[in-house]
Amino acid sequence: MNENEISEFRSDVRAWLQDNKPAAPSFLLPETFMEVGTDQQFEFLRRWQQTVYEAGYLGMSWPEAYGGGGQPQVMQEIVNQEMAAQRVPFVPNTIGLNWAGPLILDMGTEADKQRYIKNILSAEDIWCQGFSEPDHGSDLGNAQVRAVKDGDEYVINGSKIWTSLGSYAKYMILIARTSNEGPNKYAGLSFFLAPMTADGIAPTPIKKLTGEYGFCQTYFTDARIPADCMLGNEGEGWSVAMKTLMFERGAVGGQAGGLSMMDLNINDIVELARRATRNGRPAIEDPLTRDELVKLVLEAKGNAAMGSRARIPALGGTYPTAVAMSAKLRSSELKRKMTRFAVSLQGANGARYISEDALDGGKWQRSYLNSFSGTIGGGTTQIQKNILGERVLGLPKS
Repeated sequence: MNENEISEFRSDVRAWLQDNKPAAPSFLLPETFMEVGTDQQFEFLRRWQQTVYEAGYLGMSWPEAYGGGGQPQVMQEIVNQEMAAQRVPFVPNTIGLNWAGPLILDMGTEADKQRYIKNILSAEDIWCQGFSEPDHGSDLGNAQVRAVKDGDEYVINGSKIWTSLGSYAKYMILIARTSNEGPNKYAGLSFFLAPMTADGIAPTPIKKLTGEYGFCQTYFTDARIPADCMLGNEGEGWSVAMKTLMFERGAVGGQAGGLSMMDLNINDIVELARRATRNGRPAIEDPLTRDELVKLVLEAKGNAAMGSRARIPALGGTYPTAVAMSAKLRSSELKRKMTRFAVSLQGANGARYISEDALDGGKWQRSYLNSFSGTIGGGTTQIQKNILGERVLGLPKS
């Protein structure tokens, strides 16, 4: 596409979003896909994803044969940028659109692609993730959920935790242990595209500190799933899971697009600092506040510059994926810092939660509490630092 075509397309997208952005509902919307916990929220967001897809603005670079647009990736990037600028709702099927879908397109069979891809885009089929377990946290290699082969089925037993959208999902990307033999703990893991509708699978919502129910613990009790649900070969689940995490962390491309959370940027914090008061005066006039604000502005601008750098292979240096690998760490930690600062700007009012008496209805307090989900999902902040230290800086394994 030339510059004129890109400019014209951007204008078309902007106009469509302005005309079709749904009115704010009477109920509280979740901030990210990890907080979708009521039928009202889910159906509102699902309808929005269907509207975006029907307009041709989702999965634009995915193959037409499977329901995608078959267009250059730059077009989807423009749509994503305009969605963020217009502050439209996010699309709920984040795990399907950005993790499972790209994975299936990359290594699934033709039958897998025909079966799953279009329904991921249309939100007909919602996906969740079954990686973490209650007793193993970030140590995915120690997964103990068992999958035992029985004819043309696998029988699953155990439980997974932090399964976002588990209450609404039709499928789960699942790591399970098919063997205890092999040279290491990773050798016995296999990867499944598991139907959540099978008997013996029970997602149980977990109440968060915010009062929301986005996460589930999912129990498997003699749950039988077809053997052809396995992606890759038996015992190769670890390598498939690592590829999935590369999609999740944004280290490789191929995602279908759409927002996965309500946009929060540094301009929102600057505007809040103008409205919040300290000793009867705007907080932004306080030197210490301004100093902290400048630090956040610099970090936000640095993150934006790093995002641009990641798209230029020649700037990748010795470790071409290093910048992209750090994106999840940088973005989740910046959001946590910004929302913590936003709460601190309010002084004693920062102790109020969702209510009419709280500044902006208490959204900053809610955002701060929810920001920790981003520092945990896809690998904790500590895990991300270890990965970058080992793979980029060449430090010894900790």
